Amino acid sequence: MTTYETVESGKLLLAEPFLDDPYFRRAVILITQHAAWGSMGFILNRPLDDVSLNQFTTLPVADVPLYYGGPVATNTLHFIHSAGELVDDSVLITENLWWGGNFEQLKFLLTSKLLPLDEVRFFVGYSGWDTGQLKGEFDDKTWIVADMDKNYLHRFPTSRLWSSILKHKGDAYSVIADMREENRFN
Repeated sequence: MTTYETVESGKLLLAEPFLDDPYFRRAVILITQHAAWGSMGFILNRPLDDVSLNQFTTLPVADVPLYYGGPVATNTLHFIHSAGELVDDSVLITENLWWGGNFEQLKFLLTSKLLPLDEVRFFVGYSGWDTGQLKGEFDDKTWIVADMDKNYLHRFPTSRLWSSILKHKGDAYSVIADMREENRFN
């Protein structure tokens, strides 16, 4: 059952199939914080085409792709990684997955090849909900909750991530996963 009560840090929110919001249409959002004050997360399946991290900060490695994390604070840079306690001030999201921390330490790990580039993802902006806002969206049946698998960050094409996760949920969700975006074709 997918209810607001099942939302917690480390879970995924998948947009219901006919959500027409331009920011969240078929979005897959990893929840990084969920508390009484609200919730925060990052859209995993919105790469920013023709934009790389090196356009915002110096990182002496190959061009690193950026992702659109959400419509809040689009002038901020965030990262999710697997370096854990090697990066001070990182916040544990779920097993072997952390958010943020000391950017200089992360840069050192990447340039020293102590952290593979495919173990970090960078986001511009984030998705956020104030107290009660996300619950209201669940009441409107906007979101489906799913379990996070670290492989979703790097092993699935972003263009098929939404449908792949729904298929993994099974049952009726498998049928939803195959729905076309334009409801006139269903």
